[in-house]
Amino acid sequence: MTATNGPPLPEITGQRIIGRSRFFAIEELNLRFSNGATRTYERLRKGGREAVLIVPIDANGDLLLIREYMAGLHDYEWSFPKGGVDSGEGLEEAANRELKEEVGFGARSITRLRHVSLAPAQMGYGIHILLAQDLYPERVVGDEPEPFEVVRWPLEKLDELVMHQNFSESRSIAALKIVEIHLAEAKQ
Repeated sequence: MTATNGPPLPEITGQRIIGRSRFFAIEELNLRFSNGATRTYERLRKGGREAVLIVPIDANGDLLLIREYMAGLHDYEWSFPKGGVDSGEGLEEAANRELKEEVGFGARSITRLRHVSLAPAQMGYGIHILLAQDLYPERVVGDEPEPFEVVRWPLEKLDELVMHQNFSESRSIAALKIVEIHLAEAKQ
């Protein structure tokens, strides 16, 4: 197998699970590169479920974010609603369900924008970025331990949001740029 525009992918000469939690499996990969060099890598192995991150924009042109507890930081951060795709759900269905659970709105228009990887050197996980528009109020019960505070942010102040101290999650920042490009292209 050959990687796009470069040397062949390294040969996997061995792999084994060296740790496991409820959500993650840590895998050890023994690799041989095309130049003969060998290395052992560890990675979080990709799980079976897809995930979505939704950028909701209301009729006033406001982004709807959530203030969510982030265990990795042991702090609250602003981010966009997100979650796993349940069995039998499409990406749009999952996005609409997560919106209703986390923000209290559904969307009549959901647009798939792109898939992004999270930390490809260490894990096989990615997330689908979707834009939600034409929102309507509807709340359904989710699995969150506490209700999220919804934070409204004017779309025209994207740069200020990117630099805001409460908004540091890289997936959400990447999603903003993707939405900005999409909306600019839609105006042309």
